[in-house]
Amino acid sequence: MYQRILVPVDGSETSKRALQTAVALAAEESAKLHVVHVCEERPVYVSMDTLPYPPADLREALHKEGEQVLAEAIASASEGSVKADGKLLVLDRADQRISDAVEQEAEAWRADLIVVGTHGRRGFRRLLLGSVAEHLIRIATRPVLLIRGG
Repeated sequence: MYQRILVPVDGSETSKRALQTAVALAAEESAKLHVVHVCEERPVYVSMDTLPYPPADLREALHKEGEQVLAEAIASASEGSVKADGKLLVLDRADQRISDAVEQEAEAWRADLIVVGTHGRRGFRRLLLGSVAEHLIRIATRPVLLIRGG
């Protein structure tokens, strides 16, 4: 049914659960699995005196962390007998959203399913924090499978 499954990961337990589900589906369907991690490089308006290291070093650290999250996710997929590829998506403008980046990648990669974890926030916390998963299901042009955190 699904031949191209995309799963965004951030290293959280919730995204690991989403990855496990995506791996199981990919194995069952003999589907391709595409793992993405969104690296946010948005401008931060703080005094340079408050940064622990220069912005270029911060950018490098964010990329390194993102690549590590991807490597762990791909290794996890391999343990589930699924071959996966990965891609680091970079947001470098304040007007960009994680959900938009995921949808654009799903479109470009021609995914026919997105599997994403949700933290299940409710009420005022959801209102304040928003939700990547919630925005994604509003804009997605393909099915989205939500995996609730534990």
